[in-house]
Amino acid sequence: MLRYRGRHEPALPRIGCVTAGDADDLRRQFDALTSGAELSDLRQLFGNVAQIAGGFVKRTHNPHLRRPRRTEPVVLRVRVDLNDAEPPIWRRLDLRSDLTLASVHQVLQTAYDWSDSHLHRFSIGGDTFDMAAEWFLCEWEVEEGEDEGTPDTDVTLEETLVDPGDVLHYVYDYGDNWDLTIRLEEVIDLTDGTPAARCLEGERAAPPDDCGGLRDAEDLAEILADPTAFDVDDLNHRLVSPATGLADWGVRRELVDLLDQLIRTPVGGDLVARAVAISTPEVPDAETVRSHLAAYQWFLDRAADNGIPLTAAGYMKPAEVEAAAGVVPAASDWIGKKNREDLTVPILEFRQSLQQMGLLRKFKGSLLLTRAGKVAQRDAGVLWQYLADHLVDGSGDTFGAQARLLALLCLASEPKGAHERRLADALTHLGWRQRDGRPVSPDQGQWAIREVINLLGNVAEAPRDRPMPRSNRRALSPVAVLLINAALTSDG
Repeated sequence: MLRYRGRHEPALPRIGCVTAGDADDLRRQFDALTSGAELSDLRQLFGNVAQIAGGFVKRTHNPHLRRPRRTEPVVLRVRVDLNDAEPPIWRRLDLRSDLTLASVHQVLQTAYDWSDSHLHRFSIGGDTFDMAAEWFLCEWEVEEGEDEGTPDTDVTLEETLVDPGDVLHYVYDYGDNWDLTIRLEEVIDLTDGTPAARCLEGERAAPPDDCGGLRDAEDLAEILADPTAFDVDDLNHRLVSPATGLADWGVRRELVDLLDQLIRTPVGGDLVARAVAISTPEVPDAETVRSHLAAYQWFLDRAADNGIPLTAAGYMKPAEVEAAAGVVPAASDWIGKKNREDLTVPILEFRQSLQQMGLLRKFKGSLLLTRAGKVAQRDAGVLWQYLADHLVDGSGDTFGAQARLLALLCLASEPKGAHERRLADALTHLGWRQRDGRPVSPDQGQWAIREVINLLGNVAEAPRDRPMPRSNRRALSPVAVLLINAALTSDG
């Protein structure tokens, strides 16, 4: 969600409802009074009515006028007009349909060269202060709770604009009232390499922030060096996401797509910088790879020799568990006899991870190599690349896949950092919520970090002879970090 650092205007008072018997008559009188009025006049009228009434009635319901999200994103070609500007001040934009309205807000700020220092909101079904419209509010208004509306971080553009002719309303700075009409002109198929936002054409320079709402040529000529100035190439240069070039540097496409969605959020710049830092990974030498994948190699070698026998309950037999505990680094600090797999959690979790990654399979009471496992078992370099390719879950639109991808990025760039809050904020900006509607919590971010550490904790040299300090037990080895780097710069 977007955090505002500049001055904030208080939310305007709203008139919510009247008694049923007076509603029709009051609407007719109100329509007669307000016909042709400017928004500033309406704002004053609302304030006067609220004072006379001794307060105001909050709107308690936000109509649901959105449509379902598309199964696949497209490009929405829109024309954006600054209302009542003379001559017109407009932009024609191609926007990805899966952009959140919070991201569209950032695009509009760039397109009109504003500073994002005031409140904003969107609406459909009426203008941004129409009581019958569905409102999409910026973070500050949501936190204040004075108006009933949906956070603009939770809504995508494709939910508001579906068919050519559909209109989305936007207002920025409730004092100057920079109100824009966004009209859908065309729906276009999305192709590889299509930017999230691109300007095709437009006319005239936009009014600057805090100029009092000026929007006609004569007034703007007094405060702008050239009111006719508009440079589409310059605008597109500013619209290009810094994440876009990461793909050319070898950063995994799934990660680039996530960062492209996050770049116009408060966490985006930091995450892009982290991706840049890991875009030229170091490759360890063959001996280092072999020594740090010894636990993996042990399981593959054991399974290659007639398989690893399992009990009737599906666990490894005690002798196998004891042998595995001698080579699996995560088991070195485990308390107990380490001869029952169900009671030796590090062994059980590691064995299950090898199955989940497609290296081992169960068959007739034994653990056997898969086809991929047979190839990896013969060459440590192949095993290294296989692990790199399979650290990232291919189902990129799920919470688990996106959480793991971002957790991998955080740990690759700063292995000992505290990333729980950063990860939770990023997932929230991607649209994920808890079941009760609250943002993703740091605890859920910690879960994703812990999952990666559990997965890669055995990319290490032989188990330790003595226990490590408790604070270091969950730390990844430098070679495990290199494996993450390889995963995030792999073609997958």
